[in-house]
Amino acid sequence: MIQAEYDALRLLKESPRGRVELIRHRASGRRFILRRFTGSGEVYQRLLTCSFRHLPLIYEAAAAGEENLVIEEYIEGDTLGFLLQEALFSPAETRQIVRQLCQALWVLHSMAAVHRDIKPENVILRGSDAVLIDFDAARLHKPQAEADTQVLGTTGFAAPEQYGLSQSDARTDIYSLGVLMNVMLTGEHPSKKLAEGRMGRIIERCTRVNPAKRYKSVLRLMEEL
Repeated sequence: MIQAEYDALRLLKESPRGRVELIRHRASGRRFILRRFTGSGEVYQRLLTCSFRHLPLIYEAAAAGEENLVIEEYIEGDTLGFLLQEALFSPAETRQIVRQLCQALWVLHSMAAVHRDIKPENVILRGSDAVLIDFDAARLHKPQAEADTQVLGTTGFAAPEQYGLSQSDARTDIYSLGVLMNVMLTGEHPSKKLAEGRMGRIIERCTRVNPAKRYKSVLRLMEEL
């Protein structure tokens, strides 16, 4: 069905868990993102009914066992990873972008979902809007579980609990947001060079090893910002 209706334009990313392609619908000429990956597709299923400016629209999400296929909105813009190659962000720019990411995460967390892979490459600036993408590592929080079943995330941005110490939850994403903020301001991980002033104090609280000592929710972090 995919091959009959769409043309593959470009391979965007490939890893042992799957691949991400830019495709074009033959009839309309519209471009979309096609994801194929192994793991849990539960979060994509929940996002099918969601329309929010700081998250991509999910049009189709199908699963066969551990194999997932997702068609989502193509977001035109540059990733923070690309933009950080040229220059750092000001505190005002950082606050604006991270507040928008907090809004996106509030939607996810309200669905009992945890992103688990917040990093510069997974944030696209579409004009003045920050859009959080890539939910391949995301999972639903399960209150009865003691730890995540899969160790997923990006080294440096992943919270300590993502390495099997405990189950990831909303505070896991707050840790990654703290690292992201520091990288936007200084170009370094907070363990190497912490941002100065009030932003540095906010980042320090976000990135505490003990989740109980971080902000309790992204709404609380938004208030601080």
